[in-house]
Amino acid sequence: MFYMANIGVFDVLGPIMIGPSSSHTAGAARLGKIAKTIVNKPIQEVTFLLHGSFRETYKGHGTDRALVAGILGMNPDDPRLKDALALAETQGIKVDFVPADLGQVHPNTVKFLIIDNEGIKWEVLGSSIGGGLVEINEINGNKVQITGEYPTIITCHDDIPGTVAKISALFYEEKINIAFMKLVRSQKGMGATMTFEVDHAVPDHIIQSIKQVEGINRVIVINQAGRDSNENC
Repeated sequence: MFYMANIGVFDVLGPIMIGPSSSHTAGAARLGKIAKTIVNKPIQEVTFLLHGSFRETYKGHGTDRALVAGILGMNPDDPRLKDALALAETQGIKVDFVPADLGQVHPNTVKFLIIDNEGIKWEVLGSSIGGGLVEINEINGNKVQITGEYPTIITCHDDIPGTVAKISALFYEEKINIAFMKLVRSQKGMGATMTFEVDHAVPDHIIQSIKQVEGINRVIVINQAGRDSNENC
């Protein structure tokens, strides 16, 4: 007997999108949009390092246009997606696509090398894992695990005792349930990155309180209003 208890309609039918492939268009657009949200500043230049099947078929499957559409803030079903390259040029955003070997990663993987309008450089590594679903695996060399399916808070902080407990307590006070949480540190006593995926949007006063926790250097907020939100975080 075949059971489908853990398979949702989205997994069977796939996403509403422009383009021929959920992995190469819908997923690529979502990766680009998450990268844009992480930077959260006007983008001046993007180099896309394309791995595996992205590297082989990025023009034929429209991956190039989908990635740029995401950087421009478009959803996968945006009819403007097919014109994304021209729109980026109009907005003065320089884009370049470079085939690359990114090592032991998912075949549909891209590394975004982004320069924002202040000249700050960003690196975001992510994969399109099928059905329009994605994962972000690195931000500026820090290991993370982000699906983009939930409102997400990322903290870059010093590796000192009590940080996890203090942030968790702030969520508890607001009755915000943590769906997934991951902590990664570069080495003992140095920098660390924490990712919280939660069940509903985090109020601004909680985000501000997180920024005030001892040792917190940066807070990144992703997908506050749910999947494919048009809101900037």
